[in-house]
Amino acid sequence: MKSWHRFAICITLGLIGGAAFAVHQVRGGLADGTISNGAWSTGKSFGTVEASVRTRAQVALSGLLALPAKEAMYFTAKKDSDGQPLDGRCTYLVSGGELAGRWWSVTLYEGEGWLVKNSANRWSIPAHAATKGEGGVWTFTVSPESQAGAWLPTGGVKAFDLTLRLYHPSAAVINNPAKASLPAIKRLGCT
Repeated sequence: MKSWHRFAICITLGLIGGAAFAVHQVRGGLADGTISNGAWSTGKSFGTVEASVRTRAQVALSGLLALPAKEAMYFTAKKDSDGQPLDGRCTYLVSGGELAGRWWSVTLYEGEGWLVKNSANRWSIPAHAATKGEGGVWTFTVSPESQAGAWLPTGGVKAFDLTLRLYHPSAAVINNPAKASLPAIKRLGCT
């Protein structure tokens, strides 16, 4: 084999291997500087100039369209409060108290950041739509079947995640998201 063939093969294999490694790193999830808080996780560098190239690529791939933390913080849950993966064939009760921000919403996504197709054409629960209870506690249900009160349909997908967007969060949340008071996600049962 001629030497230029060897160089061409090595360069081609290097490009293919490098591209495969880059895709693996970006699709590996938002693990670069992740902060956990119960079932929820976030990153302090989302939407900032301090974000690494890897974090920027991961945020772009997930479709987060991240704003700076003073404008919005994004918390994602892939598991319930007991650590079990969120399953679209199950019913969950999401509940919380007052969140330290001006406004919030929770959106349900499938896989790589896609909204879940459902007959209700509902993909998010905003703060004003959650069912208000005693002592300022609010709730909503996440379920494949229609539920009374505030309900977010799963479309029966195998796995999903929830993204909590907290707009204009307090300085305490921005500085220490691991200590923020965030909603609980309790599995009620599965079909």
